[in-house]
Amino acid sequence: MLQWQFPFSEDAMEFERGFIKNVKRMVVKVGTAVVTRGDGRLAVGRLGALCEQLKELNTQGYEIVLVTSGAVGLGRQRLRYRKLVNSSLADLQYAQFELDGKACAAVGQSSLMALYDTLFSQLDVTSSQHLVTDNDFRNVSFRKQLLETVQSLLALKVIPIFNENDAVSTRRAPYEDSSGIFWDNDSLAGLLAMDLQADLLVLLSDVEGLYSGPPSDPNSKLIHTYIKEKHQGEITFGDKSRLGRGGMTAKVNAAVCAAYAGIPVVITSGFATDNIIKVLQGKRIGTLFHKDAHLWTSVKEVGAREMAVAARECSRRLQAMHSEDRRKILLDIADALEANESLIKVENEADVAATQDAGYEKSLVARLALKPGKIAGLAKSIRVLADMEEPIGLVLKRTELSDGLILEKTSCPLGVLLIVFESRPDALVQIASLAIRSGNGLLLKGGKEANRSNAILHKVITSAIPKNVGDKLIGLVTSREDIPDLLKLDDVIDLVIPRGSNKLVSQIKDSTKIPVLGHADGICHVYVDKSAKVDMAKQIVLDAKIDYPAACNAMETLLVHKDLSSSSLLNELVMELQQEGVTLYGGPRASSLLNLPEARSFHHEYNSMACTIEIVDDVQAAIDHIHKHGSSHTDCIVTENHEVAEIFLHGVDSAAVFHNASTRFCDGARFGLGAEVGISTSRIHARGPVGVEGLLTTRWILRGKGQVVDGDKGVIYSHKDLPLQTQL
Repeated sequence: MLQWQFPFSEDAMEFERGFIKNVKRMVVKVGTAVVTRGDGRLAVGRLGALCEQLKELNTQGYEIVLVTSGAVGLGRQRLRYRKLVNSSLADLQYAQFELDGKACAAVGQSSLMALYDTLFSQLDVTSSQHLVTDNDFRNVSFRKQLLETVQSLLALKVIPIFNENDAVSTRRAPYEDSSGIFWDNDSLAGLLAMDLQADLLVLLSDVEGLYSGPPSDPNSKLIHTYIKEKHQGEITFGDKSRLGRGGMTAKVNAAVCAAYAGIPVVITSGFATDNIIKVLQGKRIGTLFHKDAHLWTSVKEVGAREMAVAARECSRRLQAMHSEDRRKILLDIADALEANESLIKVENEADVAATQDAGYEKSLVARLALKPGKIAGLAKSIRVLADMEEPIGLVLKRTELSDGLILEKTSCPLGVLLIVFESRPDALVQIASLAIRSGNGLLLKGGKEANRSNAILHKVITSAIPKNVGDKLIGLVTSREDIPDLLKLDDVIDLVIPRGSNKLVSQIKDSTKIPVLGHADGICHVYVDKSAKVDMAKQIVLDAKIDYPAACNAMETLLVHKDLSSSSLLNELVMELQQEGVTLYGGPRASSLLNLPEARSFHHEYNSMACTIEIVDDVQAAIDHIHKHGSSHTDCIVTENHEVAEIFLHGVDSAAVFHNASTRFCDGARFGLGAEVGISTSRIHARGPVGVEGLLTTRWILRGKGQVVDGDKGVIYSHKDLPLQTQL
């Protein structure tokens, strides 16, 4: 789901599934297509996985009622086999058997329940069997007694298993008649959920959930939250179940009925081995039916295209504003961040606590945390950005093409940016402020670990955007499922900037026609030459590694000239790094010399208090090593030899190359860019820290006095450079 703003849940669950944390009693219905295989035989593996999930939930204290289909299909398969065994050769020549459905149900039911009993017994779970018909539920006394029995069984941690007793059903056309109290096992599950006042109904199917069209149609999309007013007339159903009675149509009817009676329903796949567990973890799988779903339109659930188009429209209104008005928006955002610091801190601390409890790596937790003074620092950087020269509409070149015909090359925004970034809430603030300063619309997708932090920061920032621009200027994408749809919008999204793992960047590049700007890895090197000053080398190496180990501009590999291997400097570097808590790995030469564990690969980004050391012959060997194993991010040489320094500075093909300075200086704010949207290792458009300038492109403005080409007759081209005007 795409959202601009949303209320904050008390945990990491998707907002609309926040009710899950209060679920205690649930009804699970498993369909025929899940219970049986394509040949009609029991799908023992799937049933085993189902029973294991129910055992786990039963142990955790959930009250579970199971409604199962599959008896008729299983009985048909068994009776068909029995018929074949008892047939003569003459009968086999015409082996078209018409089997009575009620007989199939009677035979299949005993086999099905025997299997459930065996599986649950192996898991030390007690189950009970309940065969019912719709006529049973017409009897008030029966209905009351049944509910009392089920209540008693649930209190004893027994799992009641229900099935419609098709063997004695009195309906004349059970596959079509829907006039009864219930008319199939889906509606039976809904009825039981309502009578038992269950907290949740889960309908397991052979597909992931409800789609906008037949699941086999590649244009069909999974509907995560069903809104009757929106979806009822839009959905095209495919074929009904291959074995069961009603397929998805029956499930949707039962789900709508239960949901509007106050029982939330999730339709999801029973083929996965852990989908029930995932539903109860609040994961966004399957299709949710909820009585309040129509009220969630205030969350502004929209399609990817609508969100991108809205951002573009807002960006055009932003561009049309006076420069001072755009500047004021940034100043208002800075003030709003400081005014809401306590609220931001609460949400961020909740994210940090959740990641720590989940056992995430310390490097991720470090990136996630907004440390003391961070909000003030972000507000300061925004004010610096606001005070920078107006970037939009600058005249970059002015040319007289002919007498009275003046051509101007001017700066302008790219349009709409899609930024997929890691779990660093401060990145959201920097990116948003840069987008506003450069006049771009923005769609943001941050790491799920920072959901609460991103949400509150987004709310604070968009609340400072004036209504004549619109808060849709900055859209917050809250589910990774929407990224593929956004990546298809090459006609409305102009640039994608992924900030994250190499895998993420590669996946995005392979999935879109939209230009992609960024870097996959930050494998930064410090090369200590033989002429380096000892104190300077130690200071730079330590800073490059330990100032912020999780940063992409932190040193990951230390290269040392071979002549230093016998000097005290190498040992001092190793000792001081280890004293600071840095875990050291060596290349083939360094590991042997220094007795270090050998690094698995030179092309490795630790993002933590660890790094690799290797010995190289000279500056050219260092350059060759960097080109072979580096990521073209930031590399540094420490040397007092000016000639060697120049060889390194001009020989290393990286976005940033430093002499006698820590790699940590590669940063938009430190470069005076105000902030950065990321660091690019690309060679097209922008490279290195990408600030406002990297988010701009150019356009041509031609001012004339009625001139026409007319085959260039009578046009005398002067192509004379003219003095620049500061702004249009």
